[in-house]
Amino acid sequence: MSKVTRATKALEQAKVAFTVRSYDYDPGADKVGLQAADALGEPPMRVLKTLMTLVDGKPACVIVPSDREVSMKKLAASFKGKSAEMMKPADAERMTGYKVGGISPFGQMRPVRTAIEAEAMAHELVFLNGGQRGLQVQMAPRDAVAVLDAVVAPLVA
Repeated sequence: MSKVTRATKALEQAKVAFTVRSYDYDPGADKVGLQAADALGEPPMRVLKTLMTLVDGKPACVIVPSDREVSMKKLAASFKGKSAEMMKPADAERMTGYKVGGISPFGQMRPVRTAIEAEAMAHELVFLNGGQRGLQVQMAPRDAVAVLDAVVAPLVA
């Protein structure tokens, strides 16, 4: 497995501190984020999942702890929108250039507005997808917010 991806290159270019951790990805897992947390031996609240959504029909990336579910109402509100829905997996892959299970918020084909769950800011370090299945980057959540120019808001149900 390569530890150099568009995501890690984007983080290097942004000059933020991060470390790369790989794990055995289970394609049959019901909840990919929870499987990643388990494989890494980390609490699920520190392993964040990246989801591609549509807010008022426009693409948006949302990052929440792997053991939580997104409130579509709160997500829409975070972007001053009326409605939000999950993006179809094929559309998410086409838009980001990553495969489902390996979608990173960093280094996507084209930048989209991003929101990060406020609870994530309570941790010194969090894990986010590193741009391929079985690869995570560990970094300070404030650095993720800065690199992504993300909105920090309560997003979970």
